[in-house]
Amino acid sequence: MGAGGVVLGVDVGGTGIKARVVDESGRVLTEHRVPTPRDDPAAARLAEVVADLTARSIDTVGPLDAVGVVVPGVVDERTGTAVLSVNLGWRGVPLRARVHQALLVRGITIPVAFGHDVRAGALAEVCGSDDTSRALRTGSVGFVPVGTGLASALVVDGTVVDGGGWAGEIGQVRITEGSHRGARVEEIASAGAVARRTGVPTARDAVELVHAGDPTAIRVWDECVDVLAGALGWMTAVAGCHTLIVGGGLAESGAVLFDPLRRAVTERLPGLRPPAVVPARHRDAAGSIGAAVMARELLDTVVPSGGPA
Repeated sequence: MGAGGVVLGVDVGGTGIKARVVDESGRVLTEHRVPTPRDDPAAARLAEVVADLTARSIDTVGPLDAVGVVVPGVVDERTGTAVLSVNLGWRGVPLRARVHQALLVRGITIPVAFGHDVRAGALAEVCGSDDTSRALRTGSVGFVPVGTGLASALVVDGTVVDGGGWAGEIGQVRITEGSHRGARVEEIASAGAVARRTGVPTARDAVELVHAGDPTAIRVWDECVDVLAGALGWMTAVAGCHTLIVGGGLAESGAVLFDPLRRAVTERLPGLRPPAVVPARHRDAAGSIGAAVMARELLDTVVPSGGPA
């Protein structure tokens, strides 16, 4: 887990930002949720929001030792750049440097860890000290949060695969067959797509319509499960995953998602070992937990005066 100290983990989603402050024992001291700034291609307002959350956390719990920020899309963790975040309109944004500068303006000089939201979520799922976490640190495990968009992370023997920042963008793959030919996977199989295609505000509203027997909602849901199962099947066949952890907003649906999804994934892997398909233990907090873990690990590698890593 890295050095001790109090850290802030910030998970920037397509629609909302989740942040939590944790102490050296992992105890949550405070949490914040705010909307993600829209129409912010340079991420200037986002940097201000992160700085505001940091200042608010300091006012609430006292000094922080580091902050971790994770974002969606293609991320270069070494340079601190959001290379391409489709849902947020970012391309080549030096986000870590902008967050660090926004902190300095407020007189806050702490190191900033920066990374990918899905890889951070995978880290959160496997980094615990319990038996389940230890089991997930052996072999190949896939982590797939299904939210505004859709991406994945692969954990091999406890290490999250980086792939130079490009690994895991399964939501951007184009469907080549069937009625959705030409669409990207996340345009059919994400929570955002389910809501949009059903004509309701959220995927949760769509699930309620599924339970009520609404034919449009049922069709959209079945198509989502079918496309998602296809992506998970390929992921399992290529990486040999023994477990697939499904998180994000869609995973809150429970059996209406997991029962047909498990069957569909198994059907796509005839003669192969079917993976366990399980909900994320940390639910939609996985990204902010992972961001906090990254911030704590960063404390081992920076000088006390802080500054960007």
